[in-house]
Amino acid sequence: MEIVTRADRPELHEMAAVVFQERWPEFVFHNDVPKRYLGRAEEYFARYDIMVLEEGTVVAGGWGVPMAWDGNVDDLPSGYDDALIRAVDGRETGVEPTSLSFMAVAVNAAHDRRGLAGVVLEELARRARHDGLRQLVAPLRPTWKHRYPTVPMAEYAGWTRPDGLSIDPWIRTHQRMGARVLGPAPRSMAIEGTVAEWESWTDMVFPVTREYVVPGALNLVLIDRERDRGVYVEENLWVQHSRVRRHTPYGSAHAGTVDSR
Repeated sequence: MEIVTRADRPELHEMAAVVFQERWPEFVFHNDVPKRYLGRAEEYFARYDIMVLEEGTVVAGGWGVPMAWDGNVDDLPSGYDDALIRAVDGRETGVEPTSLSFMAVAVNAAHDRRGLAGVVLEELARRARHDGLRQLVAPLRPTWKHRYPTVPMAEYAGWTRPDGLSIDPWIRTHQRMGARVLGPAPRSMAIEGTVAEWESWTDMVFPVTREYVVPGALNLVLIDRERDRGVYVEENLWVQHSRVRRHTPYGSAHAGTVDSR
């Protein structure tokens, strides 16, 4: 197994993109904020954009961004989009980063349950600590939240198993690595498009103006046929890692995911 940055191996970008695309619904890739900021993030923070290779094949990957955060919940970004903006704007204006936000982790579906998500998180955390970043946070996109799109994230995050861990596999993965829940990321990402675009992204028909349950969406999607607009505001969940240690089972990803994506 080998860990490299995407900057080290640009010829593997397409292979890595396939790994990420299979883990998220189509509409996630039509968020305007990454279109404006992701290119600069990849340039500025290439050290935190990694791939795990096995026999030359990308089996997992993930990335994060260094940003300023004072350690108080009130100072957290509103979610994935805002973390990306804060990191890039901070770099361009000379603001010293204090924290790393895990943004997304993905594992090739053929390599699930091998602990590879933990390998990615560990490596990103190691790099952050080497660089003097004091905090590790993530705007998680919980794996099973799409099953309960009408339930507020704060309530969902409190649902636990008899062992006290979350019912959600991805929240549970982070808990087992020492993370604690800080609270909802209320506006982690916002995606807008025409009705036709939303119908294309979701393979659904939206005949009337109302909120809809959409496969893969953590919250309801508002379709306004009179304005020819569909609007989706996704709520994620901030967690903070106090430590990162060797991890075993894999839970599907977005920090994110991660959004965070």
